Amino acid sequence: MVERVVSEEYLEGYAEILAVASATGRRLSRDELETLRARGERAAEAGVGLRALIRAHLSAAGELRTELPRASGDHLLAAVEQAVDAFADGHERAGLLAVRQEEASRREFIDDLLYGRSDLGRLAERAERFGLLLAHAHAVAVAQGGEPYEDGASVTRTVETALAARFGRRRILITTKEGRLVCVAPADQQEVLSFFSKQAYAATDGGQVAIGRAHSGPGGVVHSYEEALNALDLAARLDLNDPVLRAADLLVYPVLTRDRQAMADLVVSVLGPLQEARGGAGPLIDTLSAYFDTGCVAAETARRLSLSVRAVTYRLDRVHRLTGTDPGDPAQRYTLQTAVIGARLLGWPGQEL
Repeated sequence: MVERVVSEEYLEGYAEILAVASATGRRLSRDELETLRARGERAAEAGVGLRALIRAHLSAAGELRTELPRASGDHLLAAVEQAVDAFADGHERAGLLAVRQEEASRREFIDDLLYGRSDLGRLAERAERFGLLLAHAHAVAVAQGGEPYEDGASVTRTVETALAARFGRRRILITTKEGRLVCVAPADQQEVLSFFSKQAYAATDGGQVAIGRAHSGPGGVVHSYEEALNALDLAARLDLNDPVLRAADLLVYPVLTRDRQAMADLVVSVLGPLQEARGGAGPLIDTLSAYFDTGCVAAETARRLSLSVRAVTYRLDRVHRLTGTDPGDPAQRYTLQTAVIGARLLGWPGQEL
């Protein structure tokens, strides 16, 4: 009964339009079609389903058919087809507009959330609409792969579907930003970010995921997001190939580069003499980097660099002679290793310091 009352609200004048068109055999006029489209739009805006409204239109046409001469049947059918098509077009048009507006609103919110450029109180209010309670602590995971990803892309849908199937209606936000996948989750649900990392790694065909530390309040999401981005940047500069990076495990690197000039002075002072070597400093720095990464095991270093152990030993000896610092001496190793890390962070010797 309620459905019938709601449907009749959008059928006013419909029977009269059909009757006139059926009697004359003419097509519906432009004004009549526009009126029907406008009604379809209003119905969509009111949240009335299209299926019920089409049933109501067909039912009204069926009742009218019994009152018309038999010869008008074909004309009636043509008029109904035009009328229903116009009404459905208006309904769908309004629906698409609502979807676009919702997408625009969601994108605006995500931009404000991840850049922290909106009033925090207002941002917290808007966040509840998208399932987040910003008064609580949150952590952010960011995944990147060999190509940029957007909302609605197959990779994004795959990851989002997997999380929805596993965690249901938890307060999780999956989105994209600047071609990367982003997951925002409450700090006490680390299993969500771990699962996201696993799914994103698989979906991006071996991409890399970084997880920021948990932070409280509306600004906490921005802080965690920036930490995740910085972790990915560090991984690129330091050639870190771990599939999952945690910002908490990389805190030493921002400390080392906080005073850039001091680090640059250390790099030039300790590693500058390596530029005198044949082939420049690059090959020797690569050898030192691999040597330190393998726990100072020459055999493993040789395997990683596709060299002989003898060649690695020669290079390490060359470093010792040029810099006066022995890579194999624990007492001298720390300064040399710190300088190597600084060189990788600063892009030396490729960039001037």
